[in-house]
Amino acid sequence: MVRVRLVLLAVFLVPFHAASSQAPYKTPPPIVERILDAPRLPLLIASSDGARLLLAERTAMPSIVDLAQPMLRLAGVRINPHTTSRFSVFGYRALTVRDVASGAERAVEVPEHAKISSISWAPDNAHVAFVQEGDDGLALWIADAATGAAQSVLAGLNGVFGSPCAWLPDSARLLCRVVPPREPVPEASPVPVGPIVQRNVGGAAPVRTYQDLLTTPHDEALFTYYATSQLVLVEAATGNSTPLGEPAILSRVAPSPGGDLVMVTRVEGPFSYQVPFSRFPQDIELWNLDGVRVVTIASIPLTEGVPIGGVRTGPRSFSWRPDQPATIVFVEALDGGDTRRPARERDRVVALAAPFTAPLELGRLELRYGGISWGRDGVALVSEFERRSRQLRTWKIDADDPSAGWRIIVDRSTEDRYSDPGSPVFTRNASGHRVLLQSRNGDWIYLRGAGASPEGDRPFLDRYHLNDRKAERLWQAGDDVYESVVAVLDDRASTVVTRQESRTSPPNYLLRDMRRAAATAAITHTESPAPALAQLRRELLTYERADGVGLSGTLYYPTDYVEGQPVPVIFWIYPREFASAAAASQVRGSANRFVLPTGASRLFLLTQGYAVFDNPTLPVVGGDTANNTYVEQTVAGAQAAIDYLMERGIADGNFGVAGHSYGAFATANLLAHSDLFRAGIARSGAYNRSLTPFGFQAERRTFWEAPEVYLRMMPFAHADKINEPILLIHGMNDNNSGTFPVQSQRMYHALKGLGATVEYVQLPFESHGYASRESVGDVIARMIEWFDRYVKAHDAASGGGD
Repeated sequence: MVRVRLVLLAVFLVPFHAASSQAPYKTPPPIVERILDAPRLPLLIASSDGARLLLAERTAMPSIVDLAQPMLRLAGVRINPHTTSRFSVFGYRALTVRDVASGAERAVEVPEHAKISSISWAPDNAHVAFVQEGDDGLALWIADAATGAAQSVLAGLNGVFGSPCAWLPDSARLLCRVVPPREPVPEASPVPVGPIVQRNVGGAAPVRTYQDLLTTPHDEALFTYYATSQLVLVEAATGNSTPLGEPAILSRVAPSPGGDLVMVTRVEGPFSYQVPFSRFPQDIELWNLDGVRVVTIASIPLTEGVPIGGVRTGPRSFSWRPDQPATIVFVEALDGGDTRRPARERDRVVALAAPFTAPLELGRLELRYGGISWGRDGVALVSEFERRSRQLRTWKIDADDPSAGWRIIVDRSTEDRYSDPGSPVFTRNASGHRVLLQSRNGDWIYLRGAGASPEGDRPFLDRYHLNDRKAERLWQAGDDVYESVVAVLDDRASTVVTRQESRTSPPNYLLRDMRRAAATAAITHTESPAPALAQLRRELLTYERADGVGLSGTLYYPTDYVEGQPVPVIFWIYPREFASAAAASQVRGSANRFVLPTGASRLFLLTQGYAVFDNPTLPVVGGDTANNTYVEQTVAGAQAAIDYLMERGIADGNFGVAGHSYGAFATANLLAHSDLFRAGIARSGAYNRSLTPFGFQAERRTFWEAPEVYLRMMPFAHADKINEPILLIHGMNDNNSGTFPVQSQRMYHALKGLGATVEYVQLPFESHGYASRESVGDVIARMIEWFDRYVKAHDAASGGGD
């Protein structure tokens, strides 16, 4: 008996192809570690008067210890119960103020081991507010921009719904949400009082797949406990605070431009187990600064049955008109919120000024409302959009005289990158609200864009005349660099901040005098962490699919590339849907970007002898029915790229494919429906579309409307055809809609049951994107090992290959 037991023990201790276990984190090569740990470009925030720049230095990569902190997943929010805030492992560790005129810099006094968030300039630009996260909670700090002196003024902030504080227009006070006095944390009963029952009587209520929803009465109690806050009025100079109103679940707090009212969104019950908190019942109320409710603007019921691709009925999208002391603007659906229902008008835009009794309709939209941008003196830009046609229109209106009519200033397809006029440049007005940056006379606004062209992206800055509807080019990046406008510092656009990089120089900020082309000053001096990156070769490739659709992508050569020597090539993919072949054929990207990988980037493969074909366009053309031929078009796109690389003599015939999220989905599909690749890596993907039956990605049809499309597209249904090795990686706390970890788990079980060569790696505490230093290093190491084993050419004695 003893001998039999020993034999059995030996059998179980011997590793074999179907084994599974928890393994130590792998370590990537030293060059990868140097790049991962190198300092990165800081965040830059300009003051609204353009006199100062605030530079925020990012914290180092978090460790797995940081990710292992307690986390509650409630009503679509991830909460750190220790700090009563959104769960986050990222922040800033140092702040520096730089004077634009003199270039003088001074460090802001921040606490040791700072973890800073929610940084904001006061409306008068004399002070900066920020939130510091400590072990026991969040605290508000105020810094003097002239000296850098800073102090903590209020502890116990509630950051469950994001930034807990907002400046009032007087720059002397802030409104903050704090943790109210409360009882101990609710405990779950060990014995249930009964079953959990959900019901629907008639009435369709389709929902997309949401993560982190409420599931039990105890979840409801915890959400109420942590989400409830007390609104207080805080004196910036002293930290003295005055409570306003009673504690409530306040998901949004927005001071009025006039400074004497505050718009609050108060979340109420009953809660739902089907949708996140944003669809719970809520009241939109206006309070005065004594905490007294002045008026309820809207009472919105529980919203579970929003049509797919539609919006809720009733008022929505509430905001202040920033050039008026107290005017609310909102939108209301005219088509029942169902975009698929034929309708002459979709939405109307309404303004409601104090005393909030006489709504004024500003206009009606034929397409779905897409947002509003405000300028001075009633100037506003209103956008509308139709997903089916990809049509985007932007109108200029005079909100002070709606009868004057709306003037169209943009009417284009969002797919047509070449015709993109750019996006408006914004600033902050005297009350601290976001507004269009306009010239002194108000006639001009400024637009910045990617500058897409057949030769690649060349970012630009234009000024646009609102009445003549003509644009003038003020500046465009050179053809040997990639440079984009970060901030415009004055209403004449005479001084701007740009972010510049090139093939040989990493990104840095420049101060550019637009009146003198040669007058620039460096703001930052970030250096490359690895000399090989500065010498790295890359090309923007253009070629054609068999059906004539133009394709493109950026090819990065290995750091040790020898001219004329074919190399293994890894495709990093993410297909996109298009309504037209012309739009799908447009070139994307730039060959002038500096290669500085971050996170678990595919570009680290360049240090290990691989070329990476980054984002080769795999367009799926056909509008709302594009997915009818998703498989055929995706395979044809990959085939065209491989043919081109082989004809050029770049590739040695050994190809790998990888992708993240929808790219993982495409990776599995390419392995199932072609033999173009030797192996694949699929990270945080969704493979069984019956688990996302009410649409996914750009697919708006339900599973029951197009079952053959779902079944044809989903790799799970074709797992028996995957005969190449595939590595599945997934964060165990994935928060992305549709990519539940069970997607990879069930895909692994299917492949294992079918005898495939497959490995499934679950990353503890990681979300849809991987954050910790340990996990990122592990993923990079595994990607290198996987492709080394199954893609790189091996001689017969090596035992490699598939």
